[in-house]
Amino acid sequence: MPKRVRSIAEPELLGWARRSAGLDLEEAARKASVKPEQMEDWEAGQKQPTINQLRSLARVYKRPLAVFFLPEPPRDFQPLRDFRRIPDVPERALSPGLCFEIRQAHGRRETALELYEFLGQPPPSFDLAASLRDDPEQVGQQIRTLLGIGLDEQVQWRNTRVAFNNWRAAFEARGALVFQASGIETGEMRGFSVAERPLPAVVVNVRDAYAARTFSMFHEIAHLMLNTGGLCDLEEHGADDSREQRTEVFCNRVAAAALMPREYLMREPLVQQNASMREWPDQDSQRLARRYSVSREALLRRLLTFGRVSAAYYRHKRRQFQQEYEAWRSKQRDGYRDWAREPITKAGRSFVLLVMTCYNQGRITLVDASHSLGVNAECVGKVEAELRLG
Repeated sequence: MPKRVRSIAEPELLGWARRSAGLDLEEAARKASVKPEQMEDWEAGQKQPTINQLRSLARVYKRPLAVFFLPEPPRDFQPLRDFRRIPDVPERALSPGLCFEIRQAHGRRETALELYEFLGQPPPSFDLAASLRDDPEQVGQQIRTLLGIGLDEQVQWRNTRVAFNNWRAAFEARGALVFQASGIETGEMRGFSVAERPLPAVVVNVRDAYAARTFSMFHEIAHLMLNTGGLCDLEEHGADDSREQRTEVFCNRVAAAALMPREYLMREPLVQQNASMREWPDQDSQRLARRYSVSREALLRRLLTFGRVSAAYYRHKRRQFQQEYEAWRSKQRDGYRDWAREPITKAGRSFVLLVMTCYNQGRITLVDASHSLGVNAECVGKVEAELRLG
């Protein structure tokens, strides 16, 4: 019987890779199909995994195999500031899936910066800035002015998917990367942002409805303007007067102001028609939300800001919308994975176009391109074809 080949992986690297993946010893062992005692021995340097076992660990931790042979753990990205605060509730640990998405967002941003260097071009500059002392209405208008999108254009979009993609493209054209995370429950994360410049990045949750993703994207753009990148669930807790909560409230206000500018909204015939109402007919709120390509909850919260609906009515409808969302979410199933389309969905058209430009100009290899896009080498051409289709 042939002798199994043992690896010479650094024990310190094994422990670092597990912890940075957000896994405890028992969960990592289960995913790698080994006993926890084995994992403990490997990380203590008392025993060594085989090469095949090490490959299994690399898969579980979503790290390249070569990382385990470095002399010391690489410098990791700084942890994101957590804005998901609930008063008197202990800090929540990040799931392994979310740990990976945060790491991947940082990695894509670093890749994009390298690709611009290869092309000899400076990355586009995202220059908007704000402070918590600013008026959210004016900050929202700053965003619209930067994007150059007026109401006439916005209301022509056919549905919330088209609206999300158009807003996303506009932000990407003006120096912000927009990614989509998958496999994360919306209860854990609606969005997060990396505020480093150039090329700051926002990430929204693909499990959200398109209207909710759009709102999260604008919320995270507000975080970039404040230079306070972090992890968000967009919830507001009235009893919490922390800076984190005040920041979340501010970013929500900015997102609402940008998507539904007061000067437009207050002139809407439906708003004037219901001026004396504190409870809107459902068909009216649905029509107006559809016109702006926002969720009904976002619309009613905006109307509450201006005293056009009552707080009790808003709370009642919000509970209803949450129940409807949970029912909708429970019916969603993971369908066929379109490997050629997936890189564009997750990383964004601007990132994929940057990769393909560098590849076609011979600045990077096919292997580099496939690694950057997260697909096999034979799929790179199909990704480019999808990019041309729009």
